[in-house]
Amino acid sequence: MPVAPRLTRRITSNAPCAALCAGVGLLLAGCASTTSSPTPTAVSARPSNIPVTKLVGRWGVASYREEKDRQRTEAQARSHCRQPYVIAKGPTDGVMMHVADDPKPYELTLKGGSDGKTYLGFEAPPGDPQDREIVSFNDNLMVMRWVSPDVNTRYGTFVYVRCK
Repeated sequence: MPVAPRLTRRITSNAPCAALCAGVGLLLAGCASTTSSPTPTAVSARPSNIPVTKLVGRWGVASYREEKDRQRTEAQARSHCRQPYVIAKGPTDGVMMHVADDPKPYELTLKGGSDGKTYLGFEAPPGDPQDREIVSFNDNLMVMRWVSPDVNTRYGTFVYVRCK
């Protein structure tokens, strides 16, 4: 009578290896994000001169890296109104928008700095590295750049054109 093959199950756990790899990855990510340039100094907060309701709406968006490209970028942003970027009012008194390197929208707050600039970002002092500086704003056009030089290099300066 033939003997049935013996079924063996080898259990190996990759959990310790995965935890070690994740830890090393986090450490390396922390090292990679360190820059030799000085961190921008936080400025004290003041009320924003732009009402939150002025940001809410449908916007065409494009970005540029050199000032000479701004006018062309405005036209490009206008053409993106076919698939607009929607800025919604947040649950408290902010606006719902995406942040750098994250597909999830977050509630961001308008913040005025004592330096006269207006920032958009998380609850932190104005000028935080995760903030965007609102370079110019009117009812139909908004220009923002990232405070972090690294993020600004990657994404450029954003132009938002209000869609009709």
